[in-house]
Amino acid sequence: MQLTITGHHIEITPALRSYTESKMERLNHYEPLIDLHVVLSVEKQLHKAEATGHAPGHRFHSEAVSRDLYATIDTLVDKLAAQICRDKERRTRHHLRNSSTP
Repeated sequence: MQLTITGHHIEITPALRSYTESKMERLNHYEPLIDLHVVLSVEKQLHKAEATGHAPGHRFHSEAVSRDLYATIDTLVDKLAAQICRDKERRTRHHLRNSSTP
């Protein structure tokens, strides 16, 4: 997976980059992503994280906002994981439904 992390009004430190990379690697467990683009930004007192990922034939997008940047990244990963799981379940359910008909 090719991971791109950019900052908007925030400097991406090595510690922040490492934390984000380790959390985003968890997403490959659900579905192998081709690329993932993460944008971290600060707006007044709030930290915002957005991510857009591509898998073969699918596109996933999510965003999260909170006062703590690390909590925002955790929430973002949870939202993306839920989105990927829902999509995978939908495809599996659809495949099973079509294969059961004679």
